[in-house]
Amino acid sequence: MNPSEKEMPTPACCCSGENATCSGSSPRRPWLARTVLWGALLLTGWFAVYTNLAPVSRWITYDLLGLKPGLHLSAAVEFFLFEVPKVLLLLTLIVFFVGIIRSFFTPERTRRILSGKREFVGNILAALLGIVTPFCTCSAVSLFIGFVTAGVPLGVTFSFLISAPMVNEIALVLLFGLFGWKVAALYLGTGLFIALVAGWIIGRLNMERYVEEWVYAATSGPALEEAPLTWPDRIQQAWGIVREIVGKVWIYVMLGIAVGAGIHGYVPEGWMASVMGKGAWWSVPVAVVMGVPMYSNAAGIIPVVQALLGKGAALGTVLAFMMSVIGLSLPEAVILRKVLKWPLILTFFGVVAAGIVAVGYLFNVLM
Repeated sequence: MNPSEKEMPTPACCCSGENATCSGSSPRRPWLARTVLWGALLLTGWFAVYTNLAPVSRWITYDLLGLKPGLHLSAAVEFFLFEVPKVLLLLTLIVFFVGIIRSFFTPERTRRILSGKREFVGNILAALLGIVTPFCTCSAVSLFIGFVTAGVPLGVTFSFLISAPMVNEIALVLLFGLFGWKVAALYLGTGLFIALVAGWIIGRLNMERYVEEWVYAATSGPALEEAPLTWPDRIQQAWGIVREIVGKVWIYVMLGIAVGAGIHGYVPEGWMASVMGKGAWWSVPVAVVMGVPMYSNAAGIIPVVQALLGKGAALGTVLAFMMSVIGLSLPEAVILRKVLKWPLILTFFGVVAAGIVAVGYLFNVLM
Protein backbone atom coordinates (compact mmCIF):
# COMPACT_ATOMS: atom_id res chain seq x y z
CA MET A 1 0.00 0.00 0.00
CA ASN A 2 1.25 3.41 -0.94
CA PRO A 3 2.13 5.36 2.18
CA SER A 4 0.19 8.26 0.78
CA GLU A 5 -2.82 5.97 0.58
CA LYS A 6 -2.80 4.90 4.23
CA GLU A 7 -6.22 4.49 5.72
CA MET A 8 -7.18 7.80 7.23
CA PRO A 9 -9.45 8.02 10.33
CA THR A 10 -13.08 8.45 9.45
CA PRO A 11 -14.25 11.99 10.21
CA ALA A 12 -16.49 12.27 13.23
CA CYS A 13 -19.06 14.01 11.07
CA CYS A 14 -19.72 13.59 7.40
CA CYS A 15 -23.24 14.78 7.18
CA SER A 16 -25.25 17.59 5.84
CA GLY A 17 -28.66 18.98 6.43
CA GLU A 18 -30.09 21.20 9.08
CA ASN A 19 -31.20 18.41 11.44
CA ALA A 20 -28.21 16.13 11.01
CA THR A 21 -26.34 15.02 14.12
CA CYS A 22 -22.75 13.85 14.28
CA SER A 23 -21.27 11.01 16.25
CA GLY A 24 -18.78 12.19 18.84
CA SER A 25 -20.48 15.56 19.30
CA SER A 26 -23.08 16.56 21.87
CA PRO A 27 -26.62 15.98 20.66
CA ARG A 28 -28.64 19.06 20.07
CA ARG A 29 -31.26 19.94 22.64
CA PRO A 30 -34.30 21.36 20.90
CA TRP A 31 -36.11 21.26 24.25
CA LEU A 32 -33.92 24.14 25.46
CA ALA A 33 -35.06 26.51 22.73
CA ARG A 34 -38.67 25.46 23.18
CA THR A 35 -38.43 25.87 26.95
CA VAL A 36 -36.94 29.35 26.69
CA LEU A 37 -39.59 30.39 24.14
CA TRP A 38 -42.50 29.02 26.15
CA GLY A 39 -41.05 30.45 29.35
CA ALA A 40 -40.78 33.91 27.83
CA LEU A 41 -44.33 33.73 26.48
CA LEU A 42 -45.77 32.51 29.78
CA LEU A 43 -43.91 35.12 31.82
CA THR A 44 -45.09 37.87 29.47
CA GLY A 45 -48.70 36.69 29.78
CA TRP A 46 -48.32 36.34 33.55
CA PHE A 47 -47.01 39.90 33.86
CA ALA A 48 -49.73 41.30 31.60
CA VAL A 49 -52.50 39.69 33.66
CA TYR A 50 -50.91 40.58 37.01
CA THR A 51 -50.50 44.28 36.19
CA ASN A 52 -54.13 44.63 35.08
CA LEU A 53 -55.81 42.98 38.07
CA ALA A 54 -56.69 46.24 39.84
CA PRO A 55 -58.61 47.90 36.98
CA VAL A 56 -60.34 44.64 36.06
CA SER A 57 -61.48 44.04 39.65
CA ARG A 58 -62.84 47.61 39.86
CA TRP A 59 -64.63 47.23 36.52
CA ILE A 60 -66.30 43.97 37.61
CA THR A 61 -67.29 45.40 41.01
CA TYR A 62 -68.70 48.77 39.97
CA ASP A 63 -69.60 48.41 36.28
CA LEU A 64 -70.48 44.78 35.72
CA LEU A 65 -72.04 44.07 39.13
CA GLY A 66 -73.32 47.62 39.58
CA LEU A 67 -72.25 48.00 43.22
CA LYS A 68 -71.97 51.53 44.60
CA PRO A 69 -68.60 52.85 45.82
CA GLY A 70 -68.25 53.39 49.55
CA LEU A 71 -70.37 50.44 50.68
CA HIS A 72 -68.99 47.70 52.93
CA LEU A 73 -70.09 45.07 50.42
CA SER A 74 -68.40 46.89 47.53
CA ALA A 75 -65.09 47.08 49.39
CA ALA A 76 -65.28 43.38 50.31
CA VAL A 77 -66.14 42.27 46.76
CA GLU A 78 -63.40 44.39 45.17
CA PHE A 79 -60.86 43.02 47.67
CA PHE A 80 -61.90 39.43 46.91
CA LEU A 81 -61.86 39.85 43.11
CA PHE A 82 -58.44 41.49 43.24
CA GLU A 83 -56.73 39.21 45.75
CA VAL A 84 -57.85 35.76 44.51
CA PRO A 85 -56.15 35.94 41.08
CA LYS A 86 -53.24 37.91 42.54
CA VAL A 87 -52.40 35.32 45.17
CA LEU A 88 -52.96 32.38 42.79
CA LEU A 89 -50.71 33.98 40.15
CA LEU A 90 -47.98 34.60 42.73
CA LEU A 91 -48.43 31.12 44.12
CA THR A 92 -48.08 29.44 40.72
CA LEU A 93 -44.90 31.33 39.85
CA ILE A 94 -43.38 30.82 43.28
CA VAL A 95 -44.13 27.10 43.52
CA PHE A 96 -42.61 26.46 40.09
CA PHE A 97 -39.25 28.04 40.96
CA VAL A 98 -39.30 26.49 44.43
CA GLY A 99 -39.96 23.14 42.72
CA ILE A 100 -36.74 23.58 40.74
CA ILE A 101 -34.85 24.25 43.99
CA ARG A 102 -36.48 21.30 45.72
CA SER A 103 -35.32 18.92 43.00
CA PHE A 104 -31.81 19.29 44.46
CA PHE A 105 -32.87 18.29 48.00
CA THR A 106 -34.22 14.79 48.55
CA PRO A 107 -34.87 13.40 52.06
CA GLU A 108 -31.80 11.17 51.78
CA ARG A 109 -29.56 14.03 50.71
CA THR A 110 -30.87 16.26 53.51
CA ARG A 111 -30.22 13.52 56.04
CA ARG A 112 -26.66 13.06 54.77
CA ILE A 113 -26.00 16.81 55.03
CA LEU A 114 -27.13 16.96 58.66
CA SER A 115 -25.68 13.65 59.82
CA GLY A 116 -22.45 13.92 61.78
CA LYS A 117 -22.42 17.72 62.05
CA ARG A 118 -21.47 19.44 65.30
CA GLU A 119 -24.55 20.59 67.15
CA PHE A 120 -24.44 24.37 66.69
CA VAL A 121 -23.35 24.10 63.06
CA GLY A 122 -26.03 21.46 62.61
CA ASN A 123 -28.68 23.79 64.05
CA ILE A 124 -27.78 26.47 61.52
CA LEU A 125 -27.73 24.04 58.58
CA ALA A 126 -30.99 22.44 59.71
CA ALA A 127 -32.77 25.79 59.99
CA LEU A 128 -31.55 26.84 56.53
CA LEU A 129 -32.42 23.50 54.92
CA GLY A 130 -35.90 23.69 56.41
CA ILE A 131 -36.68 26.62 54.11
CA VAL A 132 -35.99 24.86 50.81
CA THR A 133 -36.88 21.26 51.53
CA PRO A 134 -40.33 19.87 50.59
CA PHE A 135 -41.43 18.77 54.03
CA CYS A 136 -44.43 19.70 56.14
CA THR A 137 -46.21 18.58 59.27
CA CYS A 138 -47.56 15.49 57.54
CA SER A 139 -44.05 14.13 56.93
CA ALA A 140 -42.81 14.95 60.45
CA VAL A 141 -42.86 11.37 61.73
CA SER A 142 -40.87 9.78 58.91
CA LEU A 143 -38.37 12.63 58.91
CA PHE A 144 -37.92 12.45 62.67
CA ILE A 145 -37.25 8.71 62.54
CA GLY A 146 -34.83 9.08 59.64
CA PHE A 147 -32.86 11.85 61.31
CA VAL A 148 -32.65 10.19 64.74
CA THR A 149 -31.59 6.82 63.32
CA ALA A 150 -28.95 8.56 61.17
CA GLY A 151 -27.39 10.03 64.32
CA VAL A 152 -28.63 13.61 63.90
CA PRO A 153 -28.79 15.23 67.39
CA LEU A 154 -32.25 15.84 68.83
CA GLY A 155 -31.83 19.62 68.95
CA VAL A 156 -30.68 19.74 65.32
CA THR A 157 -33.68 17.63 64.30
CA PHE A 158 -36.03 20.08 66.03
CA SER A 159 -34.38 23.07 64.35
CA PHE A 160 -35.28 21.43 61.05
CA LEU A 161 -38.81 20.46 62.11
CA ILE A 162 -39.48 24.02 63.32
CA SER A 163 -37.99 25.77 60.30
CA ALA A 164 -39.61 23.56 57.63
CA PRO A 165 -43.22 24.64 58.26
CA MET A 166 -42.62 28.01 59.92
CA VAL A 167 -40.19 29.62 57.46
CA ASN A 168 -42.38 28.73 54.54
CA GLU A 169 -40.94 29.70 51.15
CA ILE A 170 -44.44 30.34 49.78
CA ALA A 171 -45.24 32.68 52.68
CA LEU A 172 -41.88 34.38 52.23
CA VAL A 173 -42.40 35.28 48.58
CA LEU A 174 -46.09 36.14 49.06
CA LEU A 175 -45.11 38.52 51.85
CA PHE A 176 -42.52 40.03 49.53
CA GLY A 177 -45.07 40.46 46.75
CA LEU A 178 -47.78 41.90 49.01
CA PHE A 179 -45.85 43.94 51.60
CA GLY A 180 -42.30 44.44 50.29
CA TRP A 181 -38.87 43.16 51.15
CA LYS A 182 -38.71 44.56 54.70
CA VAL A 183 -41.65 42.51 55.99
CA ALA A 184 -40.41 39.43 54.10
CA ALA A 185 -36.91 39.85 55.58
CA LEU A 186 -38.36 40.24 59.09
CA TYR A 187 -40.33 37.05 58.64
CA LEU A 188 -37.29 35.15 57.32
CA GLY A 189 -34.89 36.39 59.98
CA THR A 190 -37.17 35.88 62.95
CA GLY A 191 -38.33 32.45 61.77
CA LEU A 192 -34.75 31.24 61.36
CA PHE A 193 -33.81 32.71 64.75
CA ILE A 194 -36.68 30.91 66.49
CA ALA A 195 -35.82 27.61 64.79
CA LEU A 196 -32.14 27.95 65.68
CA VAL A 197 -32.60 29.01 69.30
CA ALA A 198 -35.48 26.61 70.03
CA GLY A 199 -33.51 23.66 68.62
CA TRP A 200 -30.45 24.68 70.64
CA ILE A 201 -32.49 24.94 73.87
CA ILE A 202 -34.13 21.56 73.31
CA GLY A 203 -30.70 20.07 72.69
CA ARG A 204 -29.41 21.49 75.98
CA LEU A 205 -32.33 20.02 77.95
CA ASN A 206 -31.20 16.43 77.20
CA MET A 207 -34.73 15.16 76.58
CA GLU A 208 -33.81 12.08 74.54
CA ARG A 209 -35.56 9.93 77.16
CA TYR A 210 -38.88 11.39 76.00
CA VAL A 211 -38.48 9.96 72.50
CA GLU A 212 -40.43 6.71 72.10
CA GLU A 213 -38.14 3.71 72.58
CA TRP A 214 -39.09 2.06 69.29
CA VAL A 215 -37.64 5.04 67.38
CA TYR A 216 -34.13 4.34 68.64
CA ALA A 217 -34.64 0.64 67.93
CA ALA A 218 -35.51 1.35 64.30
CA THR A 219 -32.83 1.28 61.66
CA SER A 220 -32.48 3.84 58.94
CA GLY A 221 -31.74 1.27 56.24
CA PRO A 222 -29.19 1.54 53.47
CA ALA A 223 -28.89 4.76 51.57
CA LEU A 224 -30.66 4.65 48.26
CA GLU A 225 -28.90 5.58 45.06
CA GLU A 226 -30.40 8.74 43.65
CA ALA A 227 -30.63 8.88 39.89
CA PRO A 228 -29.30 12.21 38.57
CA LEU A 229 -31.96 14.49 37.18
CA THR A 230 -31.62 16.34 33.91
CA TRP A 231 -33.00 19.86 33.52
CA PRO A 232 -36.01 18.60 31.56
CA ASP A 233 -36.67 16.24 34.50
CA ARG A 234 -36.42 19.12 36.98
CA ILE A 235 -38.78 21.32 34.95
CA GLN A 236 -41.28 18.49 34.59
CA GLN A 237 -41.06 17.77 38.31
CA ALA A 238 -41.57 21.47 39.11
CA TRP A 239 -44.74 21.58 36.98
CA GLY A 240 -45.96 18.48 38.78
CA ILE A 241 -45.42 20.23 42.12
CA VAL A 242 -47.34 23.27 40.83
CA ARG A 243 -50.31 21.09 39.86
CA GLU A 244 -50.20 19.24 43.18
CA ILE A 245 -49.81 22.20 45.52
CA VAL A 246 -52.01 24.72 43.73
CA GLY A 247 -54.61 22.00 43.20
CA LYS A 248 -54.68 21.36 46.94
CA VAL A 249 -54.50 24.88 48.35
CA TRP A 250 -56.65 26.96 45.98
CA ILE A 251 -59.72 26.37 48.14
CA TYR A 252 -57.82 27.52 51.23
CA VAL A 253 -56.65 30.58 49.32
CA MET A 254 -60.24 31.49 48.44
CA LEU A 255 -61.44 30.86 52.00
CA GLY A 256 -58.61 32.92 53.45
CA ILE A 257 -59.28 35.77 51.03
CA ALA A 258 -63.00 35.58 51.81
CA VAL A 259 -62.19 36.04 55.51
CA GLY A 260 -59.81 38.85 54.61
CA ALA A 261 -62.47 40.47 52.44
CA GLY A 262 -64.92 40.39 55.33
CA ILE A 263 -62.35 42.00 57.61
CA HIS A 264 -61.45 44.55 54.94
CA GLY A 265 -65.03 45.51 54.19
CA TYR A 266 -66.85 45.27 57.52
CA VAL A 267 -64.44 45.45 60.48
CA PRO A 268 -63.98 49.02 61.76
CA GLU A 269 -60.37 50.13 61.64
CA GLY A 270 -60.42 51.63 65.12
CA TRP A 271 -61.73 48.41 66.65
CA MET A 272 -59.00 46.26 65.09
CA ALA A 273 -56.33 48.71 66.21
CA SER A 274 -57.63 48.52 69.78
CA VAL A 275 -57.69 44.70 69.79
CA MET A 276 -54.46 43.90 67.92
CA GLY A 277 -52.67 47.24 68.09
CA LYS A 278 -49.46 48.14 69.91
CA GLY A 279 -51.36 49.59 72.85
CA ALA A 280 -52.88 46.25 73.88
CA TRP A 281 -50.06 44.50 75.77
CA TRP A 282 -51.98 41.22 75.86
CA SER A 283 -52.60 41.12 72.10
CA VAL A 284 -49.42 39.18 71.19
CA PRO A 285 -49.90 36.15 73.50
CA VAL A 286 -53.62 36.08 72.70
CA ALA A 287 -52.81 36.09 68.97
CA VAL A 288 -50.43 33.15 69.43
CA VAL A 289 -52.98 31.17 71.45
CA MET A 290 -55.66 31.90 68.85
CA GLY A 291 -53.36 30.77 66.03
CA VAL A 292 -52.59 27.29 67.36
CA PRO A 293 -56.01 25.69 66.70
CA MET A 294 -56.41 27.60 63.40
CA TYR A 295 -54.46 25.08 61.31
CA SER A 296 -53.90 26.54 57.85
CA ASN A 297 -51.23 26.76 55.18
CA ALA A 298 -49.30 29.89 54.29
CA ALA A 299 -51.28 30.64 51.15
CA GLY A 300 -54.53 30.71 53.11
CA ILE A 301 -53.35 32.84 56.02
CA ILE A 302 -51.46 35.57 54.09
CA PRO A 303 -54.66 37.32 52.84
CA VAL A 304 -55.96 37.42 56.42
CA VAL A 305 -52.66 38.96 57.51
CA GLN A 306 -52.97 41.57 54.77
CA ALA A 307 -56.49 42.51 55.86
CA LEU A 308 -55.51 42.73 59.53
CA LEU A 309 -52.59 45.04 58.78
CA GLY A 310 -54.80 47.16 56.56
CA LYS A 311 -57.24 47.66 59.46
CA GLY A 312 -54.63 48.90 61.89
CA ALA A 313 -53.33 45.73 63.58
CA ALA A 314 -49.72 45.94 64.73
CA LEU A 315 -47.08 44.21 62.59
CA GLY A 316 -45.56 42.25 65.47
CA THR A 317 -48.95 40.96 66.63
CA VAL A 318 -49.91 39.89 63.12
CA LEU A 319 -46.56 38.18 62.48
CA ALA A 320 -46.91 36.31 65.78
CA PHE A 321 -50.41 35.21 64.77
CA MET A 322 -49.20 34.04 61.35
CA MET A 323 -46.21 32.15 62.74
CA SER A 324 -48.34 30.32 65.29
CA VAL A 325 -50.85 29.31 62.61
CA ILE A 326 -48.11 27.99 60.29
CA GLY A 327 -45.54 26.70 62.79
CA LEU A 328 -47.69 25.40 65.68
CA SER A 329 -50.85 23.38 65.25
CA LEU A 330 -52.86 20.75 67.08
CA PRO A 331 -52.62 18.29 64.14
CA GLU A 332 -48.83 18.55 64.38
CA ALA A 333 -48.94 17.64 68.07
CA VAL A 334 -51.11 14.60 67.32
CA ILE A 335 -48.77 13.45 64.55
CA LEU A 336 -45.63 13.94 66.64
CA ARG A 337 -47.19 11.95 69.50
CA LYS A 338 -46.39 8.81 67.47
CA VAL A 339 -42.68 9.36 68.07
CA LEU A 340 -42.50 11.71 71.08
CA LYS A 341 -43.80 11.62 74.61
CA TRP A 342 -45.93 14.47 75.90
CA PRO A 343 -43.21 16.21 78.00
CA LEU A 344 -41.09 16.72 74.87
CA ILE A 345 -44.06 17.78 72.73
CA LEU A 346 -45.14 20.34 75.35
CA THR A 347 -41.56 21.59 75.70
CA PHE A 348 -41.35 21.96 71.92
CA PHE A 349 -44.60 23.93 71.78
CA GLY A 350 -43.68 26.04 74.81
CA VAL A 351 -40.21 27.02 73.57
CA VAL A 352 -41.46 27.88 70.07
CA ALA A 353 -44.49 29.79 71.41
CA ALA A 354 -42.24 31.80 73.76
CA GLY A 355 -39.97 32.67 70.83
CA ILE A 356 -42.93 33.80 68.72
CA VAL A 357 -44.30 35.97 71.55
CA ALA A 358 -40.87 37.56 72.04
CA VAL A 359 -40.64 38.32 68.32
CA GLY A 360 -44.11 39.85 68.35
CA TYR A 361 -43.27 42.19 71.23
CA LEU A 362 -39.92 43.08 69.66
CA PHE A 363 -41.41 44.20 66.35
CA ASN A 364 -44.25 46.04 68.02
CA VAL A 365 -41.60 48.10 69.77
CA LEU A 366 -39.29 48.57 66.78
CA MET A 367 -41.80 49.04 63.94
